[in-house]
Amino acid sequence: MKYYVGFDMGGTTIKYGVVDAAGKIVEKGALPTEKKQVPLLAGMQKVVAQYKNKFAVAGVGVSIPGIVRRDGYMITAGAIKCLNGYPLADKLKEMTGLPVKVENDANAAAIAEHWLGNAQGVENYLCVVLGTGVGGGIVINGDVYRGAHGMAGEFGWNITHDIDLTQKLEDASLNWHAAVVSGMVRRYNMSVHRVYPDEPTVTDARQILQLAQDKDPIAEPIVDQFIEDVCIMLLNLFANFDPELILIGGGISANTEFMTMLQAKFKELLIRHESLHYIQDKALGTVKTTGLHNDAGLIGAVYPLVRETLKA
Repeated sequence: MKYYVGFDMGGTTIKYGVVDAAGKIVEKGALPTEKKQVPLLAGMQKVVAQYKNKFAVAGVGVSIPGIVRRDGYMITAGAIKCLNGYPLADKLKEMTGLPVKVENDANAAAIAEHWLGNAQGVENYLCVVLGTGVGGGIVINGDVYRGAHGMAGEFGWNITHDIDLTQKLEDASLNWHAAVVSGMVRRYNMSVHRVYPDEPTVTDARQILQLAQDKDPIAEPIVDQFIEDVCIMLLNLFANFDPELILIGGGISANTEFMTMLQAKFKELLIRHESLHYIQDKALGTVKTTGLHNDAGLIGAVYPLVRETLKA
């Protein structure tokens, strides 16, 4: 049986694993995301070499934030800035001696959900990944829509707040409000440190969600605003794309309490939007979590290689 090494790269952690041709993750692990090219790529090369000693590895798939050309060239790489303007696929192919496919992380998640997750049998859907920033995968008539330069789906760049001309324009964007790390976690810590400068910085979103559920006076309004920002984004996406389904991905999507709060707020805002509410039962899709949760990027990263193998 052939196996594939998958990498799901984030701004702080790189998840990796071995995936078989049926999409089953056989082994997996994680390593910190290095800030410089050389140690970052060396770490990935070491993972591939170790797996090649144990499995019949047929290729390497990479899921990564940013604008990715079809040839695996990174125009941007989100929080992994050392890979901006970098031929990642060509370099990893040279280093590992294996075929390499590189895909935008939200596109990879969308692909995985169509293969094995909650978008099976659905032809028009979106996948929104809430992580360090806000990523988006757009599937139209069964095909991933990448746009003219691979940029389609950068939902986080949309501006949904009033513009403050004394600040950077992107401070009003979804990346700084509806993302988990750059949005909720960042804003919570800023708020806490205004009142309690010596409080330790919180890095785990689950801790902030729990504080909000416990009616913490600082966490609760931050989480409420975060959820509202995500829901406003969802309303805009339904109006812009008319998808059958919007899937919420990223680690936070596995949090049942978060998804319950999100669904409740979305229902409330939908009622307040007269036009969308009118078509709710006639022509409006649904919102649900990804079926593969944190594994979606890893599985979606290797799918193009699996498909090529099956066609061969």
